[in-house]
Amino acid sequence: MPVIDTSAAAFLAGLVTSVHCVGMCGPLSCSWAISSKPGTSGFFRDTGLYHAGRIFSYGLVGALAGTIGYLPLKWFQHGPGIVLPWLLVLAFAMVGMGLDSWLPKPRFLSARLRRIQTAAFQMKSTLRASLLGFATPLLPCGPLYLMFALAMANGSAFKGAEFAMAFGLGTLPLLWLAQTQIHWLGGRMQPATLRKLQRGLALVSALVMAWRLRGTLDFGSDAVPSCCHAML
Repeated sequence: MPVIDTSAAAFLAGLVTSVHCVGMCGPLSCSWAISSKPGTSGFFRDTGLYHAGRIFSYGLVGALAGTIGYLPLKWFQHGPGIVLPWLLVLAFAMVGMGLDSWLPKPRFLSARLRRIQTAAFQMKSTLRASLLGFATPLLPCGPLYLMFALAMANGSAFKGAEFAMAFGLGTLPLLWLAQTQIHWLGGRMQPATLRKLQRGLALVSALVMAWRLRGTLDFGSDAVPSCCHAML
């Protein structure tokens, strides 16, 4: 039976998602640097603190989601080993077809984020960067909410945290580039072009994963429950 490393797939999902985030969320994720000069040691320090807070908070949300999803997964014969990879295929397909934009974005989360941003801008740069990074799960981002929902299908708090943090690490390379080279990237990477690139990558990822998982759809004799073999 094919094996899909779901943490690696979550990392890939982060890479795919970050293509769009560079155009849409890049400027927003740079808002903490209003008093930091790009290229200085303080700027890179605060950038690191922002991402450390962001990935840590992803882990906390993922752990909570994995805990919530533990009992429902016990009802499945194969557990998360089969369920989660196919859910990831579905998630990639949704992003590839642009359906992630239809995912609900709770307004109360955005309101809380605005309050946190207001308070953060009164703080020193190190605290501001850390706090805004930690508050990233409150961003109105459909793919982010989708990944948190999929973390529920990991079957445990540890696996849920690992999954969510792998996704966060996947978003790191391009977001770091956007934050440190925002002026250079501004006129070269348009949101519409990035969105098309993201959808193409997501569809390719969905097809590759579905092909690798095709063996799990074998409904031959091996799939017949043992109680039925006794009747044959």
